[in-house]
Amino acid sequence: MKKYAVALGIFFFLFLGALPFPAIAQVEGLEDEVGIVEHLDTIIPAHLTFNNEQGQPVLLKSLINKPTILSLVYYDCPGICPQLLSGVSDVIEKMGLELGKDYEVITVSFNYDDTPQASVEKKRNFLRAHSKPRAAHWMYLTGDSANIYALTHAIGYNFTRTGNGFIHPSCILVLSPEGKVTRYLYGTSYLPFDVKMALIEAQKGQSRPTINRVLEYCFSYDPEGRKYTLQVTKITATIIIFFAALLFIILIIRTTRKKPKSQNTSYDRRKDSSP
Repeated sequence: MKKYAVALGIFFFLFLGALPFPAIAQVEGLEDEVGIVEHLDTIIPAHLTFNNEQGQPVLLKSLINKPTILSLVYYDCPGICPQLLSGVSDVIEKMGLELGKDYEVITVSFNYDDTPQASVEKKRNFLRAHSKPRAAHWMYLTGDSANIYALTHAIGYNFTRTGNGFIHPSCILVLSPEGKVTRYLYGTSYLPFDVKMALIEAQKGQSRPTINRVLEYCFSYDPEGRKYTLQVTKITATIIIFFAALLFIILIIRTTRKKPKSQNTSYDRRKDSSP
């Protein structure tokens, strides 16, 4: 049993050691500027003010009285922002919870040049499949640089401007009715079950660390192409380590099984030779 435990320990050391446990989705050359640093249990600052789609100033905290999905984008993004919003729209349809009754959705632009009119146009693009009463509970906000940076700093969302665009991570956050960060969900598409469970837990104020970092591990962001690229070398190395560890365990198990047989055989021979 001790040998099995040692083998399993070596396996998890080799395999899990290759996985990306740090909570920062890094971009090469911009490690200190772009990515997510999870701030679970952080309360959204109460003083943050943004403009709604009608151009009226609203307190962000006043909009959060149910479990809330929070997404950050910029409205003229040519890359992953439309994919993220499409992923949110898709999960709204498939999740089985009622938007406006069970939860809210808030999208905030981190580009202080975006206007309420831009938020109206963006909302129109992603709410064609939703009824007007439900659409009212997916709010699109814009704001000035001070409020934007206060929000992104509070939740650990780091981005940087490059030319006319931005380099930024891709994830949504789930907030409790009190405005507490309870979950980060990465990527541009989301499993309805994952989001539903995150909202149920948020209703109870329960925060959970993110365990699904497959997208972050398997893909890296290409700033020039403005897209994610598959990290073939990293994935191949992980597979090799996994199978090497598995082979190592199999060899130990086979060796362990052979030893008792040899001992029993010698005992039987001594017994047969005795008068």
